[in-house]
Order: sequence, then C-alpha cells, then structure tokens
Amino acid sequence: MKKEIWNSDSVKEGLFKFFKQYGHYPTATEVDDCDYLPATRTIERRFGGLVAFRKDLHIGSQTDFRFGEHSSKRAFTINTRAHKVEKEVYEYLVKRFSTQFVHREYFFTDDKRTRADFFVFDADKGFCVDIFFTSSLRNVSGCLNSKLSKYQSEYMRHYPVIFLQMNVEITQERLDLLVHHKKRRILNGQTLMSWETFKRFCESKKPLRLSKA
Repeated sequence: MKKEIWNSDSVKEGLFKFFKQYGHYPTATEVDDCDYLPATRTIERRFGGLVAFRKDLHIGSQTDFRFGEHSSKRAFTINTRAHKVEKEVYEYLVKRFSTQFVHREYFFTDDKRTRADFFVFDADKGFCVDIFFTSSLRNVSGCLNSKLSKYQSEYMRHYPVIFLQMNVEITQERLDLLVHHKKRRILNGQTLMSWETFKRFCESKKPLRLSKA
C-alpha cells in the first residue's frame, strides 16, 4: 500500500531503489504500478510533475521518457513483444483450425483502414480476434476504449469480436471485473478474454474441413 505523506527525499529514495532493481528510472506507468512510490498524480500535485521532479533531483540526462533513447528502446520492446504474441496466437489458431481458415490482417472495408489481427472461419459464422498486451490491469481499460472506438460501426459487428489480452498475469476474473465496472460498455458480440479463456473458447468451436474433390 502506498504512503500517504511524501517528501522529496522519500521519493528520491524510491526512484533510486527502482533503478537498482530494474536498471532504469521508472516511467509514469511504472511509477503508478510501484508499491514504494506515490502515484503520478501526487507527484504532479506536490512536485510539479514527474519530468520536473526528475530535473529537480538531477536524475540522469533523460528526464522526459516520452522522447529520446528511452522512447526508442520502449518502442522496440513493444514491437518485438507484439510480433511474438501475434506469432503465438497465429500458430495456435492454425493448429486448431488449419491454415486455410485463418486469415491474418482481416480488412472490414476495401479502403483497408480498419482491420482485425485475425479472422477465423469455423463451422459457425467465424470470429475476429484483436490482440493486445498491457503491462498492468490499469492499462487494459485505455486499450479497450481504443478498440471499442474502432469497432463501433455496425458493419464491424456482423461477426463476434474477441479482444484478446495476452498478459498471462492478468486473469479472466480481473478482466471480467474491469468490464463490469466500466462506464463504457462492451457491445453485443464483443468479448474481452485472457489467453487461457480464449483457448477454451477455440476448443468449443468446430473447425471447418476441406471437402474432398
């Protein structure tokens, strides 16, 4: 549980502790997820914001982690992880439904502006899969809101849409609780799933079979 009273020395101690553990100073998201640091809103209110706070403490040459080397490394890490999880999902789907019935980058319209990561043809009417990975439950809501905006059109809801959250440390129970308390509701036919729940969902679906000539 985070402290309620903070001063410059205690926050600085927490930042140094984080650096010793992870080899870098925390981003805003990492600060909010850290038990021994105050929330970023507290730093904003009491110290003028995280960037200003880093400058005031003279911690490193990179004080704004949204830009520069840290941002580049973060983008590389995100892209590498995205490729890895998408590959994992694709290989699973192919094994379950076969290559012919798993389409990557399924476009809903001819202008190719809106796509799902996968469209799977099964013995029913098929389903779409949109994959994402978040480092914490706190970030799931923001990612989900973005996807709900993307999938709000009626023509994009002709098939079931699975929002697949691939951080295995975030359980289905926690995802369900988040959805239950969200002000912005998931539409009919849309479901937020964990990796384990998604695999059970796929096992419940009957694959198509190629007809013999």
